[in-house]
Amino acid sequence: MRIRLLRHAIVLPTALLLLLAGCGGGSSAQPGGSLTSSGGGSGGSGGGSGGGGGNGGGGTQKSACSVIPAGQGSSLNGFRPFPATDLWNQDISASAVDPNSSDIISFIGPSIGLHPDFGAGLYAGSSIGIPYTVVSGSQALVNIKFTAYGDESDSGPMPIPANAAIEGYPNPGSGDRHVLVLDNSNCFLYELYNSVSNSDGTWNADSAAVWDLENDEQRPWTWTSADAAGLPIFPGLIRYDEVASGNIQHAVRFTLPQSRAAIVPPASHWASNSTAQFAAPMGMRLRLKASYDISQFSPNVQVILTALKRYGMIMADNGSAMYLSGAPDDRWDNNDLHNLSEVPASAFEVVQMSPVYSAANIPQGSAPIITSFTASATTVSAGTQVTLNWQASVASYYVVSPQVGAVRGNTATVSPAQTTVYTLYATNQYGRTSSLLTVTVH
Repeated sequence: MRIRLLRHAIVLPTALLLLLAGCGGGSSAQPGGSLTSSGGGSGGSGGGSGGGGGNGGGGTQKSACSVIPAGQGSSLNGFRPFPATDLWNQDISASAVDPNSSDIISFIGPSIGLHPDFGAGLYAGSSIGIPYTVVSGSQALVNIKFTAYGDESDSGPMPIPANAAIEGYPNPGSGDRHVLVLDNSNCFLYELYNSVSNSDGTWNADSAAVWDLENDEQRPWTWTSADAAGLPIFPGLIRYDEVASGNIQHAVRFTLPQSRAAIVPPASHWASNSTAQFAAPMGMRLRLKASYDISQFSPNVQVILTALKRYGMIMADNGSAMYLSGAPDDRWDNNDLHNLSEVPASAFEVVQMSPVYSAANIPQGSAPIITSFTASATTVSAGTQVTLNWQASVASYYVVSPQVGAVRGNTATVSPAQTTVYTLYATNQYGRTSSLLTVTVH
């Protein structure tokens, strides 16, 4: 099982001690119609004032995720998260080797073998791996109350069921307690870290992120996600359905005990616990050497090792050395998976890391500019449908809170039951901008 180490850190090393105090979510108590913009921004509490319903999401067109049935650990039926051009999905089998590859592997420990941090059944009363839950578009949206990293989180509401599987279920304990939920109607992925469900249907979480599975998405530089590296977790999991199909078409998430204060795309955040020159930056990719003979392994293990040759594995968190992440499934053969431990770190090479970002050269740019955020009516009777409209430049994705959540396009429909302040969050790789709009119910 994975050793739980410090996974989040304040990005600037000089401010590292501030982490111990944590930080809460933001406030949306400004008057309606005001406009705020910053490179950081507030994730809020995922709540806001007012009741009623709303919808946005992917519109009426059938989503690419519709082939995935609702349920826990459902087969993706061939769907691959993110476009083929996304870094998770790129074939790196012919990419150059990093000039420091040998030194980095020596620092990791050449004799340390791979370890499958997933499997069948229970270990010490907990499931083995990181579970995921698939929901339909009818899943109720609930508020997320942030307990630590709200200023780097995506505001709710989110379609998280009260019974969504928490990492380590049925006894999550004090581990990372990740919750991953995929909406098969709108093709959004929601990921929470250190999650606790509340009796009123809401969730507490240290941090949360929403990912548009149909588009490339970059979190703001220096921001975390539900993973320490600022990455999505789900696309890097080894799943039984894809191994059984004979083909993994993405890089694999893995952990190492030590990391330095630097990142390699697609990572956006570091959680450094080492100043060693050859400690890994978050986002570093290892590749199983093409010359490594995998013929002695079972067909299922060969599928995994073939993916490590073609797509590699991406360092995403501080944890035990060479631990591969996957989803729990009772169809796994744990004894067979254990044979992965025969593959040592010396059988890997570091894919050339370029660019490597640190505090000295983090990319700089403009957060989105919201030019308008309006409503079809700003004074209505309770339950009346209201269309929210907005225009913004250079935004990667939008969240409207409360009642709507993640949305594509530039409109959302709400039906407020009482006077409600709506917040539009527009985010790109340089930060987040928010705009407030009040709809008065009389």
